[in-house]
Amino acid sequence: MMSIKKFQVTFDCAEPERLARFWCEVLGYVVPPPPEGVATWDDFRRSQSPEQQDSWFACIDPSGVGPRLYFQRVPEGKAAKNRLHLDVRVGTGLVGEERLAALEAECARLVPLGAVHVRTLYDGNDSCIPMLDIEGNEFCID
Repeated sequence: MMSIKKFQVTFDCAEPERLARFWCEVLGYVVPPPPEGVATWDDFRRSQSPEQQDSWFACIDPSGVGPRLYFQRVPEGKAAKNRLHLDVRVGTGLVGEERLAALEAECARLVPLGAVHVRTLYDGNDSCIPMLDIEGNEFCID
């Protein structure tokens, strides 16, 4: 049996492009080029029917290592806690106060982008900062 090597993470959301651009900033991702045969994303948007316009957006890891993130507009709002969330790994290999400082610095960078700091978890050695993105989806600075 062949194993799967690539996958995409899909977000249901209200404003796909806005949320995609937020996650580009968080992860250092970029907006991919528009579909073949279209010069710009604005041209692509204008080529779609009104109901299709702004219905999705995507961002990619410029190194090609991380998964593609796909954002699709859905009519309903977020109603409950996520069953899956992203951990943004900024403190890998760090412990104690050094780890906490790295996580707090990343939290301070993300709050002006619209992220919400939920709380800081720290036991003297390990730490994690649960947050919300601009549409209220949970993620952690880890």
